[in-house]
Amino acid sequence: MRRYVLLRTLSILPALLGVSVAVFLLVRLIPGTVVDQMVGTEGSYSEESMRALRAFFGLDAPIHVQYARWLGAVLRGDLGTSWRTGLPVVQMIVSRLEVTVELTLVALLVAGAVGVPLGYALARGRFRGRTILLALVNTGMGMPPVVVGLVVWLLLTRSGPLGSLDLIYTRRAMVLAQFLIATPLVVGFTAASVQALPPQLPDLLASLGAGRLRALWILSAEARLGLLAAVMAGFGAIVSEVGASMTVGGNLRGSTRVLTTAIVTETGRGNLSVALALGVVLLLLAFLVNLLLTVVQQRRVR
Repeated sequence: MRRYVLLRTLSILPALLGVSVAVFLLVRLIPGTVVDQMVGTEGSYSEESMRALRAFFGLDAPIHVQYARWLGAVLRGDLGTSWRTGLPVVQMIVSRLEVTVELTLVALLVAGAVGVPLGYALARGRFRGRTILLALVNTGMGMPPVVVGLVVWLLLTRSGPLGSLDLIYTRRAMVLAQFLIATPLVVGFTAASVQALPPQLPDLLASLGAGRLRALWILSAEARLGLLAAVMAGFGAIVSEVGASMTVGGNLRGSTRVLTTAIVTETGRGNLSVALALGVVLLLLAFLVNLLLTVVQQRRVR
């Protein structure tokens, strides 16, 4: 087991090295260095002052030397300090990451708790209006997040019908919007996975003496691939959306600013290096969560 883990770890080292080179080159290919940004913001500098600034930031060194220094700093956990805010970049990333993980986890748990039973009921139920409900669910799966955010904002704003709850520009408002975005996906994927099961399976389980809870457990096990796909779809919708979070959360620093809204903010400020770092962290978060779910999914297949 240890050997397997060691081999798997060593096998991803070349990929990690390639990613580090790609990220470094992206940072260097951004138009305008940090010195150019500082000069453009704070006024004119003499050529001597600009040379001194380039030397201070290590921009006068050959590109391979810059990469070696940058990689060493990254391995030490030192991503530098934002010259615009004066805050360490790691601190900026961690604060946004904590809010992102917290809100994503809560919204996903609620969407799963509501969406999976609803999806099962729509798949197995036979009642009037079922087709219309499935059509509404399928429509909701493609609903633009910014439209969801607008609807939630109209409901929660102080002049809206739910304004007395004082939820606008809070994390709870963001969870509500993300729940509305993810739930149709969870319902739709769950319904599709349950409908793919043999229609006679519930009756067969009942004839074999399986109780309601036992039958639900067996049906869930049979539809586990689709259920995990539903969770992955809900997670992807929540962690990647920006419009709803910006609209109902207000993008308040230290409170409702998540990774996606922070990327928009830093890009608008021209702080592209920090925006890129936040983007890489967001991609890594999405990759690691989906990798975990995929491993569970494929082990179940075997």
